[in-house]
Amino acid sequence: MAGVMEELLDGGDVDLAAERRRWLELALAICDETDPLAMGSFRRDVRVSTKPDRTLVSEADTAIERLARDRIHSAYPDHGLVGEELGTEAGDAPVRWYIDPIDGTHNFVRGVPLFGTLLAVERDGVLEVGVISAPALRDRWYARRGGGAWAVHRNESDDPRRIRVSTVATVPDAQVLYGSGRDIAGSGRMPGLRPLLAHAWRERGFGDFWGYALVAEGAAEVMVEVGLKSWDAAAPAIVVEEAGGRWSDVDGGRRLDAGTFVVTNGVMHDEILRRLRTA
Repeated sequence: MAGVMEELLDGGDVDLAAERRRWLELALAICDETDPLAMGSFRRDVRVSTKPDRTLVSEADTAIERLARDRIHSAYPDHGLVGEELGTEAGDAPVRWYIDPIDGTHNFVRGVPLFGTLLAVERDGVLEVGVISAPALRDRWYARRGGGAWAVHRNESDDPRRIRVSTVATVPDAQVLYGSGRDIAGSGRMPGLRPLLAHAWRERGFGDFWGYALVAEGAAEVMVEVGLKSWDAAAPAIVVEEAGGRWSDVDGGRRLDAGTFVVTNGVMHDEILRRLRTA
């Protein structure tokens, strides 16, 4: 019965469903290995350097990405890789993996536990699998297309539970999250953010993966950021989408590299985009 249900969820393609499960299993297994690597350097003396764009990179970032690449290459030598620290390999391959070894490196190096490893799989331009693993929180969120979104909060239980976005339908009832207010204002891409925050029930600046996870779990309705790269956005996008939400850039396009990223519970998505674009 389970196999039949998964075939139905995946549009009747048994091979595709099995492929997605294998990709997800590999991504989860990689995070089982990379979580201890990250925690081995967290709140310890770790070598940090500054990249040309003034963002930080730690030894842990590089070590985690190398491990992830090795595991992916061993299992799927023909897959492409798009990583934050080690660049792109076989970028035109039909199947590509996005790797963000430590999303929230600035948090990581300052001892803030809001950081995580993000892995996602894309096939022919469509996101198929995503994993967000936050070892300091002992939390993990993951999804595969057609299989729903799931969370494991290991401080509570090792059992995965299915997660869904909220059904909040109005801005005055919504919790709106955002990354750097300074960066958003400086970009000029979301001139309506300040009035949106003024109208919302509650607003908080939870940057990086954390805000997207909260939307996927129904704890918030909106998360917005600017300056994201494809490896920042890929895993959160599929997790939120499989939880019933929506994602796009601020202009409504479905591009991971557009530089703006808006995630909502879906109910208010068009309204949120309109508000963000309106000064």
